[in-house]
Amino acid sequence: MKIDRTFLRSKVARRIFTLFVVCALLPIIALAVASFIQVTGQLHQQSRGRLRQTTKAVGLSIYERLLFLEGEMQLVASNTAAGTHTQSGRLAEDLATRFQGLTLLTDANRPFPVLGRSANLPEFGALERQHLASGKTLLSTDSRSGGPVRVFMSLPFDPQNPARGILVGEIHTPYLWGTVDEGALPPMTELCVLDQSNRPLVCSPALPPSFTSEAAQKTADSAVGQFDWSQGGNDYLVSYWSLFLRPRFLVPKWTVMLAESKAAALAPVSYFKWSFSLIILLFLWVVLLLSVSQIRRSLVPLEKLQEGTTRVAQRDFETRVTVTSGDEFEDLAKSFNVMAGQLGRQFYALSTIAEIDQAILGTLDTGKIVDTLLTRMRDVFRCDGVAVTLLDAKDPLAARTHVGDGASGERSVIEGVQLSPEEIARLRASPESLVITDGNLPAYLDPLAARGITSFLVLPIFLKERLSGIIALGHRTGAVPSGDDVNQARQLADQVAVALSNARLVEELADLNWGTLTALARAIDAKSPWTAGHSERVTNLALRIARAMGLSPRELDTLHRGGLLHDIGKIGTPPEILDKPGRLTPDEASTMRQHVRIGARILEPIAAYAEVIPIVLQHHEWFDGTGYPDGLSGEAISLGARIFAVADCFDALVSDRPYRPGMEPERVVEIIKQGAGRQFDPKVVQAFLEVMSREKPESAPRPGDTRWLALAGRDA
Repeated sequence: MKIDRTFLRSKVARRIFTLFVVCALLPIIALAVASFIQVTGQLHQQSRGRLRQTTKAVGLSIYERLLFLEGEMQLVASNTAAGTHTQSGRLAEDLATRFQGLTLLTDANRPFPVLGRSANLPEFGALERQHLASGKTLLSTDSRSGGPVRVFMSLPFDPQNPARGILVGEIHTPYLWGTVDEGALPPMTELCVLDQSNRPLVCSPALPPSFTSEAAQKTADSAVGQFDWSQGGNDYLVSYWSLFLRPRFLVPKWTVMLAESKAAALAPVSYFKWSFSLIILLFLWVVLLLSVSQIRRSLVPLEKLQEGTTRVAQRDFETRVTVTSGDEFEDLAKSFNVMAGQLGRQFYALSTIAEIDQAILGTLDTGKIVDTLLTRMRDVFRCDGVAVTLLDAKDPLAARTHVGDGASGERSVIEGVQLSPEEIARLRASPESLVITDGNLPAYLDPLAARGITSFLVLPIFLKERLSGIIALGHRTGAVPSGDDVNQARQLADQVAVALSNARLVEELADLNWGTLTALARAIDAKSPWTAGHSERVTNLALRIARAMGLSPRELDTLHRGGLLHDIGKIGTPPEILDKPGRLTPDEASTMRQHVRIGARILEPIAAYAEVIPIVLQHHEWFDGTGYPDGLSGEAISLGARIFAVADCFDALVSDRPYRPGMEPERVVEIIKQGAGRQFDPKVVQAFLEVMSREKPESAPRPGDTRWLALAGRDA
């Protein structure tokens, strides 16, 4: 039969054709392999089990023959004792098939033939005679003649009177081993029997002499078992079974072994391989015909769908595919058309969401994230209002709601929205989304409800399993959002969660940084009760002066950090110098002045504080160059240090010291005004005076007095 292969020019056709063949071939191959392994394994197990049972049966047969021969010899001994010294007739004929000869050995070791003649009878040692004297039967072997091993059975002629002699019978070994009749052993098996010394009593001619030595090693550790043996390229399975004879015949044991060719045991496998190959070929031919038929039927609808997919890939979302095959391909074409329409709508939505994602993930400012959501959410979702509620990080029930009006884009902030535990529990029960249309509205939806909105899609935002925010989309018409809108809104909310998490992490790091600096400043000031709160007061005054001078936010940030750390070097100043009530000696003054250099060295390893070091090092420099530690003057002194020189001096003079009480603020202001151009930068003094004119402090702060700090916080 000729097959038209032109249909295979299509990649899809070739793929389906290959799929048909592989899907049919792989299960058959797997089944064939599994079946082959299973059949082979079962045949191996059956062969081993059958050979094991056969070996045991052969061993028991040998033992039964020994017992039968023992009984016959006892019968002969009984007849002989009754006066019949020779056996004749039918009994003699039967005995001749099982014994080569029977001989009576008297106490004088004189032989009297009872049946036939046997030469070279065995000699008995003390142990053998003791065994016979106990009335038991003795087995012995003789291989001195160089021919087949002779097997003798001996027993007391008269068990009641052992002195009357011993009846010795030479066993006809073919009868004993069961090799007289053909078929006595299973076909394709070979027999071998070893005595207690691993000498062969009988071995099939097919087994070479080397077999007995290898078999002796294999059977040394157990009485029953199997092993594999190879000879001349042929593999055999050998089973052995030990026949224990000591209690009855004094001989310790005989080991009976049967060897069977593995090829004979696995002959059915060859037939299985041949028949199964024919079935595989037939099945493949059927699969080939079926695959050709089905590919031709399916190719035309697939080509149409391929063309439609290409146009959709080119963003032609208006394309439609017409298929009238009456099967699943027609349903697929209808689904494709629906999908093309949905893709058109979703493409615009996803593009807008991507822009929103880029905007919110590109900033670490929570306010900008909220503004982006309020202004762009309506570009993606048809709604009449958007609200973003952010929960307080410290109070899990307090929140702020930011509202965007769908019509005007107006944004307002509502302070003090309080959530109830029930409202939070309701959001936890629906962590993905929640549609609310009833009149029982939670507090965070009140701003939208005040604008006439009646239907809400609520999207909780959880950060580390804690409710951190809520996005609410509102509709005035009571419309319920579609599943796609809910999914897209949830995805956007997840991105908002990432953005808020990043922003909150930055805020927490900033809070941690400032908290650490503040704690360090307080630790420095706490070294002396006279300087408690000094670093924070000086920093706040310096920031107000800097704002009056119009410094940038970055410069204010540097000034803030420098102010909190400006006296860090006093860690190395002895307390007795800091708290000395009188004037310092020259050496003490020198030690005191070292605190600026100590502070600079402390901060040197921290690269982020490189801009802070000049403030720490230079805030005791004078504008005219007479300060310390380096005698800098004018603008060679950093602007931050010049600002801190004024703020530090003011706070030091209005504060109590162990060597003097604090001065009145008005007097200190006059002192600083007089120091302009000499100790202080005139520009900084001018800004300081502007700040003081607005605040008018009434009295100097005392240690532990927070009124000055509160006053400073008004402009912070």
